[in-house]
Amino acid sequence: MIITILVFLIILSILVLIHELGHFLVAKKLGIKVEEFGFGFPPRALSFKKGETIYSINWLPIGGFVKLYGEDEAGGGKPVLSSKYKVASIKNDRILNTKYKIHNTNLKRAFFARSVWQRSLVIVAGVAMNFLLSVVIISYMFGVSGVKMPGEKVIVTDLVEGAPAELAGIRKGDTIESIEGIKITSTNQLINITKEHLGKKVELKLRTKDLEPRAIKVMPRETYPKNEGPMGIAISQDIITKKYPLYEAPFIGTKEALNISWLIVSGLKKMAFDFLTRGQGPEGVAGPIGIAQLTGQFVEIGPLAVMSFMAILSLNLAILNILPIPALDGGRLFFILIEVILGRRVSQKFEAKAHAVGMAILLTLVVVITLNDIIRIFTGQPIIPKP
Repeated sequence: MIITILVFLIILSILVLIHELGHFLVAKKLGIKVEEFGFGFPPRALSFKKGETIYSINWLPIGGFVKLYGEDEAGGGKPVLSSKYKVASIKNDRILNTKYKIHNTNLKRAFFARSVWQRSLVIVAGVAMNFLLSVVIISYMFGVSGVKMPGEKVIVTDLVEGAPAELAGIRKGDTIESIEGIKITSTNQLINITKEHLGKKVELKLRTKDLEPRAIKVMPRETYPKNEGPMGIAISQDIITKKYPLYEAPFIGTKEALNISWLIVSGLKKMAFDFLTRGQGPEGVAGPIGIAQLTGQFVEIGPLAVMSFMAILSLNLAILNILPIPALDGGRLFFILIEVILGRRVSQKFEAKAHAVGMAILLTLVVVITLNDIIRIFTGQPIIPKP
């Protein structure tokens, strides 16, 4: 348990710190003033100042943050002028004022004073770093140790006594080759197709351990215990090992990261569609407790499994962060897009309030998902639903 918690905190801290490092490096490169780079979250434990930036270690050892000068009214370093000086407008990195003389030279280094492309680069940098981290991990695994990956065979690993699958004659060790004529290459595919045929007889083509082909018909249940699934079977994919030359691994790693990203996006689209059209809550979604539980499972498998899990989490973090939701990077990018379309800036006060509301909604979702994780653990339900 202690090792699981420690590994979970290390993974989470690395993912968030890498994300914030992206914002930090690009902001520094563009000359935007960075007030603080923090490891963990306040209250502050230790800190030192190098140049104009405070580097801090905080008591809550989860992730980190970057405080940019003039990011927004809700965020770091709101610029303050003396009452006798005012800013009329900001355009193309220059502070324009036809009535007052500006003495605060730091204003041109404020985040809000920068051009659209510079602010966009700073925002996107965090997402890019999470994607890059995933590519590096996957490339290392492909090039050095080889990667054990799911193949294209879906195998029955267990059966629920008295459930439709057992009654139809499915046996442990059978490979499910197709359902209703559709070739099955992944567990998720089988789960999704099964849910589309609840209460209807479907034909499954199987292959036994002895490689003998056979076909059976089974009716997935419309109502079933959550820990059993419509057919009442546990499934897994066969495992194959892939390894590539070191010069080829980065290209394979990038391609694999893009493929995983597409799967994540497709999953999010499906969850949103199911919620909007059927009012069906998302399945297989985990909060901090669920992720910690999954971490423990990967720790038991070994270091390479933990690295693989970390790469997937990094991609999830990148994709979720780029969604156009206030308080996330994608939300900030969305306001910049509105600025480009309208030709003028959105009110800073309005944007700050939108980010505050977005953060409140996100925190509420985290609480709800966490409560669901706790209920799921105590009721013995799996994180990933069974078919």
